Amino acid sequence: MFTGLIEEVGTIQSIRRGQKSCVLTIGCQTVLENTKVGDSIAVNGVCLTVTTLGGSYYTADVMAETLDRSSLGQLSGGSKVNLERAMPADGRFGGHIVSGHIDGTGTVLSIERDDTAVWYTIAAAPNLLRYIVEKGSITIDGISLTVAYVDESCFKVSIIPHTQEVTALHEKRVGQVVNLECDILGKYVEKLLTHPAQADEEEPLSSETESGLTEEFLRSCGF
Repeated sequence: MFTGLIEEVGTIQSIRRGQKSCVLTIGCQTVLENTKVGDSIAVNGVCLTVTTLGGSYYTADVMAETLDRSSLGQLSGGSKVNLERAMPADGRFGGHIVSGHIDGTGTVLSIERDDTAVWYTIAAAPNLLRYIVEKGSITIDGISLTVAYVDESCFKVSIIPHTQEVTALHEKRVGQVVNLECDILGKYVEKLLTHPAQADEEEPLSSETESGLTEEFLRSCGF
Protein backbone atom coordinates (compact mmCIF):
# COMPACT_ATOMS: atom_id res chain seq x y z
CA MET A 1 0.00 0.00 0.00
CA PHE A 2 1.09 3.57 -0.74
CA THR A 3 0.05 7.04 0.37
CA GLY A 4 0.45 9.14 -2.77
CA LEU A 5 3.22 11.25 -1.24
CA ILE A 6 6.09 11.21 -3.74
CA GLU A 7 9.50 10.56 -2.20
CA GLU A 8 11.67 11.23 -5.23
CA VAL A 9 11.64 12.00 -8.94
CA GLY A 10 13.66 9.34 -10.74
CA THR A 11 14.97 9.16 -14.29
CA ILE A 12 14.45 6.34 -16.78
CA GLN A 13 17.99 5.29 -17.67
CA SER A 14 17.03 2.57 -20.12
CA ILE A 15 14.12 0.48 -21.35
CA ARG A 16 14.72 -3.07 -22.52
CA ARG A 17 11.67 -4.01 -24.54
CA GLY A 18 10.48 -7.54 -25.12
CA GLN A 19 7.74 -8.74 -27.42
CA LYS A 20 4.99 -7.60 -25.04
CA SER A 21 6.76 -6.56 -21.85
CA CYS A 22 9.77 -4.49 -20.85
CA VAL A 23 12.37 -3.95 -18.15
CA LEU A 24 12.84 -0.45 -16.75
CA THR A 25 16.14 0.76 -15.30
CA ILE A 26 15.41 3.74 -13.06
CA GLY A 27 18.05 6.10 -11.71
CA CYS A 28 17.36 7.33 -8.17
CA GLN A 29 18.80 7.65 -4.66
CA THR A 30 16.27 8.18 -1.88
CA VAL A 31 14.00 5.20 -2.61
CA LEU A 32 17.00 2.85 -2.60
CA GLU A 33 17.52 3.37 1.14
CA ASN A 34 16.67 0.15 3.04
CA THR A 35 15.24 -1.31 -0.17
CA LYS A 36 15.89 -4.89 -1.19
CA VAL A 37 15.06 -7.07 -4.18
CA GLY A 38 11.38 -8.03 -4.05
CA ASP A 39 10.22 -4.76 -2.50
CA SER A 40 7.53 -2.64 -4.14
CA ILE A 41 8.06 0.87 -5.49
CA ALA A 42 5.30 2.82 -7.24
CA VAL A 43 6.44 4.32 -10.56
CA ASN A 44 4.05 7.07 -11.68
CA GLY A 45 1.48 5.39 -9.47
CA VAL A 46 2.05 1.86 -10.76
CA CYS A 47 3.24 -0.69 -8.20
CA LEU A 48 6.31 -2.50 -9.58
CA THR A 49 8.62 -5.04 -7.95
CA VAL A 50 12.34 -4.34 -7.61
CA THR A 51 14.23 -7.04 -9.51
CA THR A 52 17.84 -5.83 -9.23
CA LEU A 53 19.58 -3.09 -7.25
CA GLY A 54 22.60 -0.94 -8.02
CA GLY A 55 24.28 1.92 -6.21
CA SER A 56 22.18 4.54 -7.95
CA TYR A 57 19.51 2.59 -9.83
CA TYR A 58 17.15 -0.35 -9.75
CA THR A 59 15.28 -2.39 -12.35
CA ALA A 60 11.66 -3.47 -12.55
CA ASP A 61 9.75 -5.73 -14.92
CA VAL A 62 6.59 -4.37 -16.55
CA MET A 63 4.06 -6.91 -17.82
CA ALA A 64 1.99 -6.53 -20.98
CA GLU A 65 -1.19 -5.95 -18.94
CA THR A 66 0.47 -3.05 -17.12
CA LEU A 67 1.72 -1.51 -20.36
CA ASP A 68 -1.77 -1.74 -21.87
CA ARG A 69 -3.54 -0.14 -18.90
CA SER A 70 -1.07 2.59 -17.97
CA SER A 71 1.12 5.30 -19.46
CA LEU A 72 4.34 3.39 -18.73
CA GLY A 73 4.51 2.21 -22.33
CA GLN A 74 5.02 5.83 -23.41
CA LEU A 75 8.16 6.31 -21.32
CA SER A 76 11.54 6.74 -22.97
CA GLY A 77 15.13 7.19 -21.87
CA GLY A 78 15.43 10.37 -19.81
CA SER A 79 11.75 10.47 -18.78
CA LYS A 80 11.13 11.70 -15.25
CA VAL A 81 8.97 9.48 -13.03
CA ASN A 82 7.41 9.83 -9.59
CA LEU A 83 8.67 7.24 -7.09
CA GLU A 84 7.27 6.09 -3.74
CA ARG A 85 8.22 3.08 -1.65
CA ALA A 86 5.47 0.97 -0.11
CA MET A 87 4.31 2.41 3.21
CA PRO A 88 5.94 0.82 6.29
CA ALA A 89 3.66 -0.38 9.10
CA ASP A 90 4.97 2.37 11.40
CA GLY A 91 4.90 5.11 8.75
CA ARG A 92 2.84 8.29 8.63
CA PHE A 93 -0.35 8.22 6.59
CA GLY A 94 -0.11 11.67 5.02
CA GLY A 95 -2.00 11.15 1.75
CA HIS A 96 -4.80 8.63 1.21
CA ILE A 97 -5.08 4.88 0.61
CA VAL A 98 -3.31 4.15 -2.68
CA SER A 99 -3.00 0.57 -3.93
CA GLY A 100 -0.64 1.17 -6.83
CA HIS A 101 -3.09 -0.62 -9.13
CA ILE A 102 -4.31 2.11 -11.43
CA ASP A 103 -7.86 2.16 -12.81
CA GLY A 104 -6.98 3.70 -16.16
CA THR A 105 -5.54 6.79 -17.76
CA GLY A 106 -6.60 10.38 -18.38
CA THR A 107 -5.46 13.10 -20.75
CA VAL A 108 -4.30 16.58 -19.76
CA LEU A 109 -6.79 19.03 -21.31
CA SER A 110 -5.39 22.27 -19.93
CA ILE A 111 -2.82 23.72 -17.54
CA GLU A 112 -3.59 27.17 -16.14
CA ARG A 113 -1.74 29.27 -13.59
CA ASP A 114 -3.71 30.93 -10.78
CA ASP A 115 -1.39 33.12 -8.72
CA THR A 116 1.10 30.59 -7.28
CA ALA A 117 -1.07 27.52 -7.89
CA VAL A 118 -1.52 25.62 -11.15
CA TRP A 119 -4.83 24.11 -12.30
CA TYR A 120 -4.77 20.84 -14.24
CA THR A 121 -7.88 19.75 -16.13
CA ILE A 122 -7.90 16.02 -16.83
CA ALA A 123 -10.24 14.27 -19.27
CA ALA A 124 -11.28 10.78 -18.21
CA ALA A 125 -13.70 8.07 -19.27
CA PRO A 126 -17.15 7.81 -17.63
CA ASN A 127 -16.24 4.53 -15.93
CA LEU A 128 -13.53 6.43 -14.01
CA LEU A 129 -15.40 9.68 -13.44
CA ARG A 130 -18.16 7.82 -11.59
CA TYR A 131 -15.71 7.29 -8.72
CA ILE A 132 -14.33 10.85 -8.73
CA VAL A 133 -16.12 13.29 -6.43
CA GLU A 134 -15.55 16.94 -5.60
CA LYS A 135 -13.35 17.31 -2.49
CA GLY A 136 -12.52 13.62 -2.74
CA SER A 137 -9.12 12.05 -3.37
CA ILE A 138 -7.57 11.10 -6.71
CA THR A 139 -4.13 9.75 -7.57
CA ILE A 140 -2.50 11.25 -10.67
CA ASP A 141 0.79 9.59 -11.67
CA GLY A 142 1.09 8.39 -8.08
CA ILE A 143 0.41 11.81 -6.50
CA SER A 144 -2.35 12.07 -3.89
CA LEU A 145 -4.47 15.11 -4.84
CA THR A 146 -7.82 16.64 -3.93
CA VAL A 147 -10.49 16.99 -6.61
CA ALA A 148 -11.64 20.62 -6.93
CA TYR A 149 -14.18 20.13 -9.75
CA VAL A 150 -15.74 17.27 -11.68
CA ASP A 151 -18.33 16.94 -14.45
CA GLU A 152 -19.38 14.36 -17.05
CA SER A 153 -16.16 14.53 -19.05
CA CYS A 154 -13.32 15.80 -16.87
CA PHE A 155 -12.09 16.85 -13.44
CA LYS A 156 -9.74 19.51 -12.07
CA VAL A 157 -7.06 19.64 -9.41
CA SER A 158 -5.08 22.61 -8.10
CA ILE A 159 -1.37 22.02 -7.53
CA ILE A 160 0.56 24.01 -4.93
CA PRO A 161 4.17 25.10 -5.64
CA HIS A 162 5.63 22.42 -3.33
CA THR A 163 3.92 19.62 -5.29
CA GLN A 164 5.22 21.14 -8.52
CA GLU A 165 8.77 21.17 -7.17
CA VAL A 166 8.94 17.64 -5.75
CA THR A 167 7.11 15.68 -8.46
CA ALA A 168 7.37 15.18 -12.21
CA LEU A 169 3.89 16.58 -12.84
CA HIS A 170 5.36 19.93 -13.94
CA GLU A 171 6.82 18.14 -16.97
CA LYS A 172 3.38 17.14 -18.25
CA ARG A 173 2.02 19.02 -21.24
CA VAL A 174 -1.46 19.39 -22.73
CA GLY A 175 -2.37 16.21 -24.60
CA GLN A 176 -0.17 13.90 -22.55
CA VAL A 177 -1.47 10.86 -20.72
CA VAL A 178 -1.46 10.39 -16.93
CA ASN A 179 -2.17 7.36 -14.75
CA LEU A 180 -5.29 7.57 -12.58
CA GLU A 181 -6.24 5.60 -9.48
CA CYS A 182 -9.63 6.44 -7.97
CA ASP A 183 -10.32 6.32 -4.25
CA ILE A 184 -10.62 2.63 -3.38
CA LEU A 185 -13.33 3.25 -0.76
CA GLY A 186 -15.89 4.21 -3.39
CA LYS A 187 -15.24 1.02 -5.35
CA TYR A 188 -15.73 -1.16 -2.27
CA VAL A 189 -18.99 0.61 -1.40
CA GLU A 190 -20.29 0.13 -4.94
CA LYS A 191 -19.41 -3.57 -4.85
CA LEU A 192 -21.24 -4.10 -1.57
CA LEU A 193 -24.34 -2.21 -2.74
CA THR A 194 -24.62 -3.90 -6.13
CA HIS A 195 -23.66 -7.42 -5.01
CA PRO A 196 -25.27 -7.98 -1.58
CA ALA A 197 -24.36 -11.11 0.31
CA GLN A 198 -26.61 -14.05 -0.55
CA ALA A 199 -27.89 -16.52 2.00
CA ASP A 200 -26.77 -20.15 1.83
CA GLU A 201 -29.10 -21.84 -0.68
CA GLU A 202 -29.02 -25.14 1.19
CA GLU A 203 -30.01 -23.58 4.51
CA PRO A 204 -32.15 -20.53 3.74
CA LEU A 205 -32.59 -18.13 6.63
CA SER A 206 -35.75 -16.16 7.27
CA SER A 207 -35.60 -12.37 7.58
CA GLU A 208 -36.38 -12.76 11.27
CA THR A 209 -33.43 -15.10 11.77
CA GLU A 210 -31.07 -12.84 9.82
CA SER A 211 -31.87 -9.69 11.71
CA GLY A 212 -32.70 -11.12 15.12
CA LEU A 213 -35.62 -8.68 15.28
CA THR A 214 -39.37 -9.31 14.95
CA GLU A 215 -42.36 -6.98 14.89
CA GLU A 216 -43.58 -8.53 18.15
CA PHE A 217 -40.24 -7.87 19.86
CA LEU A 218 -40.19 -4.25 18.74
CA ARG A 219 -43.79 -3.67 19.96
CA SER A 220 -42.91 -5.15 23.35
CA CYS A 221 -40.11 -2.62 23.66
CA GLY A 222 -42.42 0.29 22.94
CA PHE A 223 -41.62 0.87 19.30
